[in-house]
Amino acid sequence: MPFPFPGDALAEHWALGAADVHPHHGGMNSATWFVTTDQGRYVAKAVTGSVITPADPALWFRGGIAVADALAARGFRSGAPVRTAGGALTVPWDGGALAVLTMVPETPADDRRAIGATLAGAHRLLRDVRVEGEVGMDWVDPGAAHLGLRPWLRDAVAGAVRDLAAAGPLTTGLLHADPAPEAFIGGGLIDWGVAMRGPLLYDIASALMYLAEDGAGFLDGYRAGGAVPDAELRDALPVLLRFRYAVQADYFARRIVMNDLTGIADGADNERGLEDARRGLHR
Repeated sequence: MPFPFPGDALAEHWALGAADVHPHHGGMNSATWFVTTDQGRYVAKAVTGSVITPADPALWFRGGIAVADALAARGFRSGAPVRTAGGALTVPWDGGALAVLTMVPETPADDRRAIGATLAGAHRLLRDVRVEGEVGMDWVDPGAAHLGLRPWLRDAVAGAVRDLAAAGPLTTGLLHADPAPEAFIGGGLIDWGVAMRGPLLYDIASALMYLAEDGAGFLDGYRAGGAVPDAELRDALPVLLRFRYAVQADYFARRIVMNDLTGIADGADNERGLEDARRGLHR
């Protein structure tokens, strides 16, 4: 899906004119551009009204940018936002919102223990943080129409939601919500897309999903950070892992029904995502 480059907005709000621009658009929920000017290197990132999310995309985006800002203020490399001339973190754009982020050196973390330790460090730093635009982890609706897409889908998602509700008290905080390995770069964690408050185990389950559930090293690194008690990790992580696959199934089913091709070449990528979620839910 093509997105117009927000050059006028960058010049008006951030005084970033005469820029060397390279479209990136690697994400499935946003548009991004690498921007180089005499002042430095940045990432322009936007969500628009055309991006399909369970809620207002601009609200989610602004909350995530606020979390990244809070982490940066605590010395954590988060891809911090650059404030506008008026001090804002984002500006309205194309029915959504636009931000300019600090470019983080693209040195990927290839050590799983380091990834786990970095995630635990972010969770600890966010323990007492509150930001505008926070949302709860309650957007998966087992009654949603798009879950009728496949015969197995609704019951599997509903079961995962019930299991989470029955899991008992869990350690909660602000989440990254999608900590894929490629987001751990430069010794930090970037791509904060929402200010979501929920069980910290959700982030751990997300990372494990991306690591194909091969948690060797990752969980050791996270445990060393002490953000979640060992007993909670042992007893409740399987429940959160199943719920994470339910979220994935809900997400790709919605994209298929709405024919959302943001960030992908064609609809086959959405179908593969849904099939991966099905296998995870039924494992």
